[in-house]
Amino acid sequence: MEDKINRSGFVNIIGNPNVGKSTLMNALVGEKLSIVTAKAQTTRHRIMGIVNGDDYQIVFSDTPGILKPSYELQEAMMNFVDTAIGDADIIIYVTDVYESSEKNREYVDKLNLLSVPVIVVINKIDKLIGDESASGKKDAKGRLESQSIESLVEKWHGLVPKADILPMSALEKFNTDILLNKIVSLLPQQPAWYDRDVFTDKNLRFFASEILREKILENYTKEIPYCTEVVIEQFKEEEEMYSIEAVINVVRESQKGIIIGKKGAALKRVGTQARKEMENFFEKKVFLKIFVKVDPSWRENKKELKRFGYIQ
Repeated sequence: MEDKINRSGFVNIIGNPNVGKSTLMNALVGEKLSIVTAKAQTTRHRIMGIVNGDDYQIVFSDTPGILKPSYELQEAMMNFVDTAIGDADIIIYVTDVYESSEKNREYVDKLNLLSVPVIVVINKIDKLIGDESASGKKDAKGRLESQSIESLVEKWHGLVPKADILPMSALEKFNTDILLNKIVSLLPQQPAWYDRDVFTDKNLRFFASEILREKILENYTKEIPYCTEVVIEQFKEEEEMYSIEAVINVVRESQKGIIIGKKGAALKRVGTQARKEMENFFEKKVFLKIFVKVDPSWRENKKELKRFGYIQ
């Protein structure tokens, strides 16, 4: 039977850290493909999620948060962002109700130079209360007290006149259906890029490493999450389970001690949480073994970054 898909396109999501890009993509795709934490730089790779309708295919891309690079890893992360801008059929720029429009302003200005459609999503409007002019004050629950949706929409219309502006709560899935319908209406007339049974460009090893990295982000503070890289050394599919061996790379010996914890308690906790999450994601039993290795220069070493998938 001939596939009816005649509209498809790459819809690439960019924006500053912590505005909810990963939450938005997961909501649009209907699967947790990107890890989500409250920490900046949670997303390091460009991750694709594919949505098929009766006659369309949307290839979403989540990207790292925009930043000014300080070392080779961050340079590679920003290359993912720049590539996503260059190969998009539609750009979604995500901001939120807290963010200053001056942050990494050069990327906002780039939006006006693009020939492809741009949608600016103002995320986290569930944090808004009241309809006065913006003051930036917060109540006891951390919500903005007097920031109006109308004033935010007007501000972003002024900054990016060519864009559609859409207030949204990705966490609450408020207006995600409107965004999806808008995207479908903007898709170019072209055949599908991927088969219907493909839902991402990443393999199971990648998701295993990201799940473990998510648990590191959730369980450790300060510099620890940003100095770690997870590598899946073995991913063996057995009849009733996946047998996985992972290595957590850290920069210093002291970080290795923190990751492991007293009598191995911290690493055991992280391993248990990661294993349970993997079992939910893979829908199969998982045997997970974790090692910790000191690799002082991995964030600056292009050979290592290529091995970890940051450089093609």
